[in-house]
Amino acid sequence: MTIVGLSAITRDLSVAVVVGALLLLVTVVRGAAVERAALVARVGAVAWVVSSAVFLVWSYAEIANVSVGDPTFGQQLWSFVADIDLGRAYGMGVAAALVTSIAVTFARTPTEAAWSLLPIIYGLGVQAETGHAAGSSDHHLAVTAMFLHIAASAVWLGLLVGIAAVRRQLGDDAKSAVERVSKMAIWAAVALVASGAANAWLRVGSITDLVTTTYGRLLAAKLVLMSCAIALAAWHRRATLPRLTAADVRARFWRILSIDIGLLVGVIAIAGVLSRTAPTIPVELVPDPSPAFRLTGYPLPPRPDALQWIVQWRLEILSAFVILALLTVYLRWAIRLRRRGDSWAWHRTASFVFGMAGLIWITQGAPAVYGMVTFSGHMVEHMLLVMAVPLPIVWAAPVTLALRALPPRHDGTRGPREWIRIIVESRWMRFLANPVVAAVNFAGSLIVFYYTPIFEFALRNHAGHLWMIVHFTLAGYLFANALVGIDPGPKRPPYALRVVLLFATMAFHAFFGVALTTSQVLLAPRWYGLMGRDWGPSAITDQQYGGAFAWGLGEFPVLILAIGVLVAWRSADTRTAKRLDREAVRTGDADLTAYNSMLDRLSQSDENAPS
Repeated sequence: MTIVGLSAITRDLSVAVVVGALLLLVTVVRGAAVERAALVARVGAVAWVVSSAVFLVWSYAEIANVSVGDPTFGQQLWSFVADIDLGRAYGMGVAAALVTSIAVTFARTPTEAAWSLLPIIYGLGVQAETGHAAGSSDHHLAVTAMFLHIAASAVWLGLLVGIAAVRRQLGDDAKSAVERVSKMAIWAAVALVASGAANAWLRVGSITDLVTTTYGRLLAAKLVLMSCAIALAAWHRRATLPRLTAADVRARFWRILSIDIGLLVGVIAIAGVLSRTAPTIPVELVPDPSPAFRLTGYPLPPRPDALQWIVQWRLEILSAFVILALLTVYLRWAIRLRRRGDSWAWHRTASFVFGMAGLIWITQGAPAVYGMVTFSGHMVEHMLLVMAVPLPIVWAAPVTLALRALPPRHDGTRGPREWIRIIVESRWMRFLANPVVAAVNFAGSLIVFYYTPIFEFALRNHAGHLWMIVHFTLAGYLFANALVGIDPGPKRPPYALRVVLLFATMAFHAFFGVALTTSQVLLAPRWYGLMGRDWGPSAITDQQYGGAFAWGLGEFPVLILAIGVLVAWRSADTRTAKRLDREAVRTGDADLTAYNSMLDRLSQSDENAPS
């Protein structure tokens, strides 16, 4: 194996070790195991820095066919990192490793460990942009599938290595720690299988290629090892964990765990070789790409009509996985409440299902497809994200359900319930959830997004597009929750002020829509102005149509929200009246009697006063 291949495998293993150790700090270990997990994270981070640097240096030497000892090698390497996209990506990977190594040096608490995961996410995203994913025909699917794949493998292997490294410090916490790791590993395994299937579909032409080609045989070996690891994990959960308290069984468990780790190390080793092996479906240049293909990476979709808005779909696996995961956990929480005899309204569950179904269509269907090529399509996507989807999510009250369904921890570690409470009760979240701030964010984000370079960045960069989806969905949720929600977070104002905030926001949306409808200045001109569409109106006319959509699509959800505020206002008044009536019955209408007595005294005082 070459130095490049060995350093790539070492890099991937090191990232996994850091991720696993940090996750243990975030939600699993306590006491003496904390310092041990922190040490594992620091060692893994240093190994990540060294292996990433070696990978960068020897990759350039191999690409440029130049010796590392060449006197001009340093200058050439700097030009590679500064001027070439691939070199910049490799350099950013080294930078992410350096930042992570600095962060984990000081990470001891769960919060510090959680923040230390952010540069790792960035580094994995940069890594996903290189290799075969960069040249695949469905670029966005390939990159997001690769990111999900390497992130899931890092979580799974890292958790196993981490729990094995701290096993002596766990003591009596061994069983609970392994159970928590097992639950996280299950999600990682599901993500690994889903993203692996997407990657195989993009790079393997047929089933026979798994036997007849080098890439196919390597992929088949990877699938076999991964299947064995998943089977062992399932066996752990059913057979070993229930009997983990016995010393002999505990020892047996760690031996089996070492086999599982070995299988996953083999998977990563094969993945490193696969990244440097030509796939069975070769990367072919489009002979005469259209302007739309040059900009988006996809052929221009057909002219939009009612049918096309139904049949146009394009898989974006990262957002699809997150949405389906959210739907799964919500349904599990609702079922858990019912099984223990607690009530949870069926219409809240139905509302969440409806919201997630809408989010799937927006991110995978026609709004995402046409939002890339027309401003009006993008505005439909945006308005549905910020105005339509948050309403059913707010009525579903997912945070309230989570706090009721998730069991609390009493050992000082932070589980999902504790992390939700920390986030909801944090100063930043209380600030963002403040009704006035939420209204300003809800409306002001439109100006900041569309009238700055952020808009074109989100069109050109897929990570920016995903962040746009998250931001505007959360902005809509925070605003709607402040007005009609029951989830904890904001200190809700009186209903009269809620109505004022709502109609002020409605007026701002109307102003924004009118401004777009009458504008003669094209937004993102180097994108929509160069799309080369052979159907539909001109780019500036289409933008004006988009303004009309912003006006029209924005008013209807706001009207529903206004009705919700008024209904909640009336319900609150009714509840207050009933409470006062019950209190009057209980106290014999003492308040009214006291008030009448006061009036009688005032009347007698007036009669006795000298004229």
